[in-house]
Amino acid sequence: MSMRSNIIALALSALAALAFSSLTASAAVVCNASGVCWHTHGNYTFPPDVHVVIHPNGWHWGHGQHFVWREHGGPGYWRNGVWINLP
Repeated sequence: MSMRSNIIALALSALAALAFSSLTASAAVVCNASGVCWHTHGNYTFPPDVHVVIHPNGWHWGHGQHFVWREHGGPGYWRNGVWINLP
């Protein structure tokens, strides 16, 4: 293989990896009834009594609405100021 072919093959591999990672990555903004919002990176099933609303990534609340960001890693949700891990 020539050097040019190697560079083209490497570039195509990098583009394929980037395209695949962008297809599998997901993010959402989740807000609970208390007005606490956080980012989540997966499609999780929340218990029905948690009363969360899932918004698309990049969502922002409107003028006059009052929410608070409280980030946390991993699957779960905020309840009464405490992070609850999903099973």
